[in-house]
Amino acid sequence: MEISSSDCKPEEVPLDEGVETERSMSRSDSGSGDDSLDGVMNCIPRCPLTPSLSPGKRTTSGSKSMPPLLRTNKRTIYTAGRPPWYNVTGTTFKEAFVIGLCGGSASGKTTVANKIIEALDVPWVVLLSMDSFYKVLSKEEQELAAKNEYNFDHPDAFDFELLVNVLRKLKKGKSIKVPVYDFTSHCRRKEWKTVYGANVVVFEGILAFANKELLKLLDMKVFVDTDSDIRLIRRLKRDISHRGRDISGIIKQYNKFVKPAFEQYIEPTVQVADIVVPRGGDNFVALDLIVQHVHSQLEKREITVRSALASAHQGQPLPTTLTVMECTPQVRGMHTIIRNKETNRDEFIFYSKRLMRLLIEQALSFLPLKPLSVETPQGGVYHGRGLSGKRITGVSILRAGETMEQALRAVCKDIRLGKILIQTNHDTGDPELHYLRLPRDISEDYVILMDSTVSTGAAALMAVRVLLDHDVPEDKIFLLSLLMAEMGVHSVAYAFPKVRIITTAVDKEVNDQFHIIPGIGNFGDRYFGTDAPSDWCESDEGMDI
Repeated sequence: MEISSSDCKPEEVPLDEGVETERSMSRSDSGSGDDSLDGVMNCIPRCPLTPSLSPGKRTTSGSKSMPPLLRTNKRTIYTAGRPPWYNVTGTTFKEAFVIGLCGGSASGKTTVANKIIEALDVPWVVLLSMDSFYKVLSKEEQELAAKNEYNFDHPDAFDFELLVNVLRKLKKGKSIKVPVYDFTSHCRRKEWKTVYGANVVVFEGILAFANKELLKLLDMKVFVDTDSDIRLIRRLKRDISHRGRDISGIIKQYNKFVKPAFEQYIEPTVQVADIVVPRGGDNFVALDLIVQHVHSQLEKREITVRSALASAHQGQPLPTTLTVMECTPQVRGMHTIIRNKETNRDEFIFYSKRLMRLLIEQALSFLPLKPLSVETPQGGVYHGRGLSGKRITGVSILRAGETMEQALRAVCKDIRLGKILIQTNHDTGDPELHYLRLPRDISEDYVILMDSTVSTGAAALMAVRVLLDHDVPEDKIFLLSLLMAEMGVHSVAYAFPKVRIITTAVDKEVNDQFHIIPGIGNFGDRYFGTDAPSDWCESDEGMDI
C-alpha cells in the first residue's frame, strides 16, 4: 500500500504500539518512537507542482504563510489539519471522496495518482493500491507463481470481499487495516498497515472497475490509457529491479497472462470511466480537469460545527452521564487558588496536580468490576474485586490534556497512553485534527480521554469521534476535565449519550470568544509558563473549544 499527500515524499513514521495519523494518511508500523512533540525541526520546502497544474482553492484554510508540515528526526507533523467530518450529533456527515484509477499493468496509474494528489493540495489524502489485496496463495499456487505460471491479472487473484469492506469503511471515515503483499514470496506479511482519516482516497489497480460493489464506492472513475509497448518496457524495468524476476520469466508471464487479461478484463472497463487519460502522467490538461472537479465536490461537503454547538442545548438540564466531584472545602479551596489570576506558576501546577489526582481516582470508581478471590500470604482467601475488562488506556488531547498523564500514571501502573492534537482553524473557528497516536488494539480497552478544560465541546466531540472511528465502544469512553462549561457538557452528552463525563466543576457561561466564565484562564499557558501570541485562540491550549 502506498500513502501520499500533496507534499513531496512524506516520511514513513515508526510507532511505539499503534496508529499515528497525520495530514496525509499515516501508515502505522510497529517499532519504537518518541511520544514527545518537542524538538520540531525547521520546515522543509514545498515540492513544485507539475508544470501545467496549478493548485485549486484549498478546502481547509490554514495560515497561508505557513509551510504545510514540520519534521522531527522520527515523524512528520502537518500544520494543515483535518476539519470536522461529522455534525453536531457526532454522526459522520461527509464521506471521503474516492477517485478510482484503472488501467493496464505499468500504465502509469501510480504516477497519475501522485500528480493528482500533488495538485489537489488538500490535507489528509490516501493512496490505496489494489496490489495490497492479492489473495493468500496455497502451496501449489505459490509453486506456480515461482515458475511464472500463476495468473496475477485474473479477477480471481484478488480478494475483492476484503477490498470492498476496507474501502467502504475508509470512505465512511473509519480506521482500517490494509494487508501488505510481498511480491517476492507471493504472500501477505504478518504486519498490516493501519490507515485512518481520509478526506480524499485515490484507489488504483488494474481491475479497479471490475467489481460492481467496488464501482458503487467510487465517486470518480479515471481510466489511464497507455500504449502496450510502453507498458511492457515499464513492466520489465519494474519487475527486474523491484521484484527480483528475470527477463524470460517476465516475457513469458506477459504473453500468457498479462496481455490476454488486459484485453478480456481491463480494456472493456474503459466504458464505465468518467474520464480517460491518454499518455498518463504527461497529460496535464486531463489532470487539471480532474483536480478542478474534485475541488468543487469537496467545497460542497464543507461543514461548520462550533457555531452550531454554541446555539444548541440552551436551558437544558445537565445530563445524567455527568459526574461533578463533590465540592468539599478542600476542592473549593484548590479551585480558588488555580482560578486566581495572581497565583504563581508553581502553585498553579501544584494544586492543579492535586485536583487531577482526585479526578482520576473519581473516574476509576466508575469502571466495572467483577468478583475476584485471591489467596493471602497467611493462606486465607480474600473475596475482592477486579477490573471487568482487558485494560485501561489513557488518551490526552494535546497539549493541555497531556498535563493529566502524570496523575493517571501514578494511579494506573504501566498504563498505555495515546495522544490527539486538535487545534482551532482561525478562519472557520472549527477544530481541526492535526496529529494522532493511539495504542494498538485500543478498541478492546476502557479509554480515559483527558483535556484540561472544555468550553463548547468542539475538541472533545472530535476526540470522541476519533475513538469511535477506531471501534472503541461509546460506553467505554470516559471524558475527564478539570473544568467544563455547561455548553460543552451538553454538546458531548447530546452527541454521545453513552460517554461518561467527569469533572471537578461546571461553570455556566461562555463568552463571545468561547471562553469559560468565570473560568480558569489559558490552562496550557499558565501550566507550561508560555504566553500565547495575541492572535492565538486560547482553544489551542484546551480553553475555548
